[in-house]
This record gives sequence, C-alpha cells and structure tokens, in this order.
Amino acid sequence: MRLRLKAYGRIVELRDGHEVPLVPETPVETRASEPEVRDLRRRAQLTQTEFAARLGVPVETIRNWEQGKRSPRGPARALLAVIAHSPDTVFAALAPAEI
Repeated sequence: MRLRLKAYGRIVELRDGHEVPLVPETPVETRASEPEVRDLRRRAQLTQTEFAARLGVPVETIRNWEQGKRSPRGPARALLAVIAHSPDTVFAALAPAEI
C-alpha cells in the first residue's frame, strides 16, 4: 500500500496510478483550544473583507476557513490563537505604520 499526504491534510492511497481517498475510521475532531474564525471575526465586529485585510490574507481564505473548506495552518493558526486572547494588541501591531 502506498500512501500520499496531500497539502490540505488528507491522505490518499495510490492504486494503479490513481489516488483513492482514505476515509478516516473515526471522524477528525477540531481541537477545543482552536478558536473558530467566524467567532473571532464577529467578536472583533469586522466583516470578512475587513478581517482579511487586517490579517493580510485574501477574503477567500477567510470564507474557506469559516465554511470549513480549509483550516488555518501553521502561522495563521498561531495568529488566530493570539487574536483570541488579545485582539486589540494584534490588530494594532498589524496596522500599517503611520509616516
């Protein structure tokens, strides 16, 4: 059996040159400590477009996170965790510097 880990975290089996998705035996649960993107955005009273601009990501990224099509990974997940604890500090640090 040959397996491949896809960039978005799904594992597929390679059979006869084709990728066959492997369904996990148990559903993957979201971590309780991971904040929900929609909740963070709403607590900050920002639209998806405003939240995306503050984080410096495309609005499509925010939409995909909120709809569950994708999950924040790496630095984005860490940034969201910090926003959950201190949003004003994070947004102030990410704001463009005034000249």
